[in-house]
Amino acid sequence: MLAVLDLLSGHGVRFAVAAPPAGPLAEALQQRGIEVLPFDWRTPDGKRLPQAVLRGRLGRLLAARRPSLLHANSLSAAVMAGPVASGAGVPGIGHLRDIIKLSRQAINDLCRLDRLIAVSQATRQFHVAQGVSAEKTMVIHNGVDLDRFRPQPRRGRLHAELGLPKEAALLGAIGQLGMRKGWEVILQAMALCRADGRPIHLAAVGEHHSHKAEADLYVAQLRRFAAERLPGRVHFLGRRNDVAELLPELTLLVHAARQEPLGRVLLEGAAAGCAIVATDVGGTREIFPPETGTACLMPADDPAAMAAAIDRLIARPAERRALGAAARARAERCFDRCRTAQEIVAEYRRLLG
Repeated sequence: MLAVLDLLSGHGVRFAVAAPPAGPLAEALQQRGIEVLPFDWRTPDGKRLPQAVLRGRLGRLLAARRPSLLHANSLSAAVMAGPVASGAGVPGIGHLRDIIKLSRQAINDLCRLDRLIAVSQATRQFHVAQGVSAEKTMVIHNGVDLDRFRPQPRRGRLHAELGLPKEAALLGAIGQLGMRKGWEVILQAMALCRADGRPIHLAAVGEHHSHKAEADLYVAQLRRFAAERLPGRVHFLGRRNDVAELLPELTLLVHAARQEPLGRVLLEGAAAGCAIVATDVGGTREIFPPETGTACLMPADDPAAMAAAIDRLIARPAERRALGAAARARAERCFDRCRTAQEIVAEYRRLLG
């Protein structure tokens, strides 16, 4: 959403965003001069508010603001908003950015919106197969800022920050510290890598959002494995706002997700000209079709295959450069955020007649 909001405004669309009034999203919106309508989804102790409460709040907001159109920017927001927008007579769009199973009631609520935008063909096919309206559901791939994310000379700043020798291979992985992202597969692959004795380090960029007991246990296990099997080689960097500057510093970007509708970090890595090793799941193949030579794709949950790919690419800098150049060219052809914005605006205009 943030990647295209300023471009949508350039097409004559005026926005106000209903979002939590404090936090990174509100700050990013305010920096762009976009009005934030306070809309908390959770109680002060982090529990999600009941659906009925959220729908009541949204209904009052629509009655007060009377927008021409409501665009629910996530699957959960779209399920919540469907009956409200329909009942208020406000044209509604839902953005499907997740591949998760839905209840029959959630599917019915989602389909009360007028249009559904899936971020990949894989996402659309999954939801249509579970009963979401095929006629209402179309695909607009996410876009990336090709100026912000671009190939740059490696300056060694991340090696210096982490205190690494210049010859160390530096892998990068970016995403939420959750089981769906397959972090343990990356660590297991690192433990299997040979790299002809060359030291391999991992910069792990991302936060742990869920506070369920099993999620806390998962992150604790990651840290324990890293400390015991890869001492001093895994660097948990937390949330970073300088990913565009970090990507060119990496030897490889690795991504071990078990499911991925259309990975934003993969688009950003491609735009930055990174050599990428990624699991062939969800919409990832739509970013990197195998015949294009744009990334090294492999099965999910296969540390040995990932280790072999990492070892090969670390040993072959020419192959890494070729992958990165092809990935950047692919991003320029297919994933420019300007195209995404144009397609979204076209859907707004079709829906509003």
